[in-house]
Amino acid sequence: MFTGIIEGLGEVVAIEKQGENVHFSIKSSFTSELKVDQSLAHNGVCLTVVKIDGETYTVTAIKETLDKSSLGSLVVGSLVNLERAMLANGRFDGHVVQGHVDQTAVCSSVIEEDGSWTFTFDYDSENGNITVEKGSITVNGVSLTVVNSQNGQFSVCIIPFTKEHTTFNNLKGGDKVNLEFDIIGKYVAKLLVKA
Repeated sequence: MFTGIIEGLGEVVAIEKQGENVHFSIKSSFTSELKVDQSLAHNGVCLTVVKIDGETYTVTAIKETLDKSSLGSLVVGSLVNLERAMLANGRFDGHVVQGHVDQTAVCSSVIEEDGSWTFTFDYDSENGNITVEKGSITVNGVSLTVVNSQNGQFSVCIIPFTKEHTTFNNLKGGDKVNLEFDIIGKYVAKLLVKA
């Protein structure tokens, strides 16, 4: 379980393919605090730490994960948003995030406002996922509020702190991102289809 509040950025330092699996080795500022078998969200994708070597740790993505996320487009040098699992005794600052990416989207525009940025994303609405105005959405693991909800498209506004401390700093039109839709919204949508 995660909250969508990013703890830091990790840098991909090695990528190794093994069959249909891909092993990503990542350098982070808190690698020394990790342990093997720990869950960690990478651009919103929950992956298990399988190896630790100094400042670097390794996680493995299977074909299902690679097919449903943008992890397959990572290269050595790519930065990823990182979040460790939520502490049970801590504040719940974001929203309920499972680390299970529903689908990807493409950034269609970035508009610089006076002190903030509006990012618009297009996604395939055929999967049945929806956004709600002022509802929650997770983009590359970042908990955000939807400011413009349309069928197959939504926008979010980013404050300078978020832009500076996440991969939104490098995000541009045409880039693919991971989406996790609000868990409550997903259950409500599924119940309405059955009704």
